[in-house]
Amino acid sequence: MYTVPKDINRESAVTVALIQSDDSIQRVMEELEELRLLADTAGAEVVDSIVQRRKEVDPATYIGSGKVKEIVNQAVELSCTLIIFNDEITPTQLKNIRKIAGEDIKVLDRTGLILDIFAQHARTKEAKTQVELAHMQYLLPRLTRMWTHLERQMGGVGTRGGPGETQIEIDRRLIMKRITQLKSELEKIDKQRQTQLQNRKEEFRVALVGYTNAGKSTLMKSLTGADVYIRDQLFATLDTTTRKMEFPKGTKILISDTVGFIHKLPHDLVASFKSTLKEAAEANLLLKLVDASSGQVAHHIQTIEEVLMSIQLDKIESILIFNKIDQVTDQTVMKQLKIEYPQAIFISALRQLKLNELVDVIQNIIEKDFITHTFKIRYSETGILDNIYSSMIVLSRNDDDDAIDLKVRGKKSDMKSVKDKLKEMRTGLSETLGI
Repeated sequence: MYTVPKDINRESAVTVALIQSDDSIQRVMEELEELRLLADTAGAEVVDSIVQRRKEVDPATYIGSGKVKEIVNQAVELSCTLIIFNDEITPTQLKNIRKIAGEDIKVLDRTGLILDIFAQHARTKEAKTQVELAHMQYLLPRLTRMWTHLERQMGGVGTRGGPGETQIEIDRRLIMKRITQLKSELEKIDKQRQTQLQNRKEEFRVALVGYTNAGKSTLMKSLTGADVYIRDQLFATLDTTTRKMEFPKGTKILISDTVGFIHKLPHDLVASFKSTLKEAAEANLLLKLVDASSGQVAHHIQTIEEVLMSIQLDKIESILIFNKIDQVTDQTVMKQLKIEYPQAIFISALRQLKLNELVDVIQNIIEKDFITHTFKIRYSETGILDNIYSSMIVLSRNDDDDAIDLKVRGKKSDMKSVKDKLKEMRTGLSETLGI
């Protein structure tokens, strides 16, 4: 248990974690620290954290009614209005805990807190629809009239993004109808996204994935110069942003920034963001970004791998990248990371340190299946030059009296496309001349 000074301008919260026999104490403490950051992002300050050891979860109140009463008394003593549980708790447990907590204290679990943050940060129609769907699916089994006083009297953290104060008493039939509508809207959005992906099918695509707040948006800005939303918070961006990037050699790629991952990311939320995550599913290369200064590197990497596996993206080629190396003060930490992850790349996206190394590695991956070819382009065929320059790397060019010799490197498919167009142009010319 620890207690910190309270900020009177923010909601005050007590966090609660359960340690069972097979749980690692260090892991639970890391999760509590993450929960504190989540609460901070949502607009609450954690002033106390309580850890309870139990052999098994209490089916009625998760941690036992006596411990719940103790926590509620502690919250009252500290003038806290919010109790947050580290795990997702069942509707029955939530209902019983709220009965004990009374009307002056809100009770949330980790999933409810994450949904609250997503509700704050959703900006586009797609993100808002995805968040509302996840929230409705979370709310459905928890829909009881006892929520009414929480919505009407309290507000603040944990009461955003849901059905609203006047809608909390609507029955399950209307909730399920709304879920159906939201799923239909997301299917339409998904079809539009599929069309966009189809239009970009021939381009090499890179997706940024990783733990939330690892610096994905900052890396995107540093690589592409794109004006993207950046904020030092968990889940600052929910919408997928795609931008073009041109390499020094002339190669062009598309880079997409995706929603961040986190430990115990709610399943309904992952399912709701399925269309957004398809940007990563269609990528040729994943850049797995990790905050080198977090102190929880192994935990973050494990979470990334677990989420990628859960959405079946673990087979896509990837590069492990440690970001924020400028914030690592202990060089022995850096040395240990380089020993444990010898294939990884170490950068600072903010300071633009060692980005050239990352660019070179990406370029090498793109070019590994490239072939070299020389085209002889007649002056009557120069209209095809734009196609060649935009899709291939031009190694050399020689303009003589009869034609232009271009030595290029590129994908076999692009080479074939140019050859087919030249053949078509020459066949058309022969037919025109009657040859």
